[in-house]
Amino acid sequence: QLQLVESGGGLVQPGGSLRLSCVASGFALGYYDIGWFRQAPGKEREGLLCMRSSGGRTNYADSVKGRFTISRDNAKNTVYLQMNSLKPEDTAVYYCALDRESYLRSSCTLDYRDMEYWGKGTLVTVSS
Repeated sequence: QLQLVESGGGLVQPGGSLRLSCVASGFALGYYDIGWFRQAPGKEREGLLCMRSSGGRTNYADSVKGRFTISRDNAKNTVYLQMNSLKPEDTAVYYCALDRESYLRSSCTLDYRDMEYWGKGTLVTVSS
C-alpha cells in the first residue's frame, strides 16, 4: 500500500529551526517528483518547495526562499524539509505529496491540485 508519513513537527520559537521528514512506503520514491505543502487554519493549501525525481532541479515559493530547503535520500525513500528562521506565520500543518505524473512535466509543480498522494501531515507551531 502506497503511503507517505511525515514527522518532525512541533513547537518552536521564532527564529528557530526544524527538520521534517517524509518517509514513503509501498513504492520507490525515486521515480517521482515530490513536494512540501502547508495549510494554515482558514487558508488554502500552499505549495512551498518541490524537487525532481532525480534530485536535481527544485522550485521554491517566494515565502520560503532562503529559509527552507528540500532534500531527498532515495535510498532511504525519504524526503526532508529543513526550515530555518521560522516565523509565526509559518505555523501550519505541513504535508509531503507525490506527483505521479512527473514524467509529463518539464519541472516539478507547486500546485497542490497536481499532487496525487498525500501524507496526513505534521503540525508546526512557531510561537514564543
